[in-house]
Amino acid sequence: MKKMDILSRLKQAGVIAVVRGATNEEALNACHAIIKGGLTGIELTFTVPQADRVIKELVETYKDQQDVVIGAGTVLDAITARLAILAGAEYIVSPCFDQETAELCNLYQIPYLPGCMTIDEIKTALKSGVDIVKLFPGSAFGPSIISAFKAPMPHVNIMPTGGVSLENMQEWFEAGVITVGVGGNLLAPAAHGDFEEVTKVAQQYAAKMKEITR
Repeated sequence: MKKMDILSRLKQAGVIAVVRGATNEEALNACHAIIKGGLTGIELTFTVPQADRVIKELVETYKDQQDVVIGAGTVLDAITARLAILAGAEYIVSPCFDQETAELCNLYQIPYLPGCMTIDEIKTALKSGVDIVKLFPGSAFGPSIISAFKAPMPHVNIMPTGGVSLENMQEWFEAGVITVGVGGNLLAPAAHGDFEEVTKVAQQYAAKMKEITR
């Protein structure tokens, strides 16, 4: 039930904000700004210093907001995945597939979203209990690749990350993705300390998501 609930909330979120930052303070402020803007999916990457502490603080802050789902990104191994899960991460995202991480996430009933670029990689991930594969980098393909993947595997749930923008987000969903990962232009203002602008951009993505789903 726990895993299915988290997967449902990821789908409902629609847009997952991939949050990086030069400092943990920058990343934390960016997350607050994004959630303030109406996006409820946060992927806090382990390129952020002391990422597990940031995840723990976010989980504590938003524990009463059931629609907010906090996960860990750029998880390269099972040790990091366990650290993230103990901090409260509700899902784990990797740039590539890792068998030990998949097994650990299954053990804790935590969704694992590994980066995949080929049918073979997707097949391996699905056999290991993965429910959503991360198409990464999405910019290397574009929305048209989704139908190619879904032709032999119509049941696969795909989340493209990299190359998703306000301009092409609808194309991705029309192609059949379950959710999208967004970083880049959403987080760009945070590097200059302009978190109000981060909120404004998040509001634009949230509005676009409502437009797509209505």
